[in-house]
Amino acid sequence: MGLYAKTKEVEMVRKATISDIAKALGISTTTVHHALHDHSRVSAVTKARVLQTAKQLEYRPNLAARSLSSKRKLCISVNLLRGITTFFEQVAAGIEEEANSLGGQYVGVQLRGYPGIEEGAEEAFRAALGAKVDGIITWSGEPEKIRPLMRRASRDGIPVVCVGSDAPKSGRLALVSVDTLASGAIAADLMGLTLRGMGKVAITVAEVTTMEHAEKLKSFENTLHSFYPEVQILPPIEDRNIEALAYEKCCKLFSEHPDLGGVYISTDASIPAIRAARDHGLVNEMTIVATDLFPALINEIRAGAVNATIFQRPKSQGRLAFKILYEYLTEGKCPPSRLTLMPHLVTRGSLDFMCRRLLPRTSNQPDQLKNILCSAETVGRFRFRKPTQG
Repeated sequence: MGLYAKTKEVEMVRKATISDIAKALGISTTTVHHALHDHSRVSAVTKARVLQTAKQLEYRPNLAARSLSSKRKLCISVNLLRGITTFFEQVAAGIEEEANSLGGQYVGVQLRGYPGIEEGAEEAFRAALGAKVDGIITWSGEPEKIRPLMRRASRDGIPVVCVGSDAPKSGRLALVSVDTLASGAIAADLMGLTLRGMGKVAITVAEVTTMEHAEKLKSFENTLHSFYPEVQILPPIEDRNIEALAYEKCCKLFSEHPDLGGVYISTDASIPAIRAARDHGLVNEMTIVATDLFPALINEIRAGAVNATIFQRPKSQGRLAFKILYEYLTEGKCPPSRLTLMPHLVTRGSLDFMCRRLLPRTSNQPDQLKNILCSAETVGRFRFRKPTQG
């Protein structure tokens, strides 16, 4: 009797598995796995049934339990572009902060940076797969190239969270980003208002195939067409987040269109575009809307060269991306497919207020305002463990 009771107790606390979900629904374990990882091959109805059954059975992935029992840390690879500005450093800083507050001794983070949109992203992803990490956080600049590797990760049971830009139909777990449609609409509305509904405008993007920039472009154009139909929109300038290319293409733009009324810089390359406008005598003659906040851009806003910037809250993006991936790995908590943050519009009048919000609470030094956003000293304090291989 005592042995029977003990056996029943063990059975009662046994955690549900993917096989249990498959058996309950009469489908294959592969289909269950794909549904849990939001794979494009599985219909929306099947996904909903799998998620509902997983919730009813209190299914939880057991990666954390295996890590604790084997004294092995969960390992998460963070694959980010080395950008012109501090955007990706701020994303990484947010990931680091969240990892320290949530994971502590139970999770390790490997940072894999790559030099350009067309250089290194695939290699970084392959290296992460080769290292047999438990999860991946990545920026997807060229979704067509990275999608096959993300599908492979999904098949191997490695959840992937995209941050900043999406890779649709890739089997990724979730996307965390600023609301890019809102960003484009805010820039367009500001442009239309300052130009009083007339004139000629341009927009710079990294590449039109990058989802983040494609959505900003679409929203920018749609908003101007809807509310300011008299404003002419020039074809988008693709700068691939390369400073020299951004300067060269903007110089050509300003030479060919000296009557340009405004430019929305939706990429990292704000400073090269501003420098080109200054070299052509247009910096105080047109409306300039930039993206994000970093020391050099703060100076341009203070000087009045830039009318406004759209802050994409990169540190918050990093924190949220790590949080949902960690909770999925340790608790089996399935996040929404897409989580978006509202961008902040920052003008010269609101700049100091925004900077004070981002200052450490223990600091009261005004001189730090222009250097708080991931200066070289801050970047140097990152404590990510760099992989010895890959």
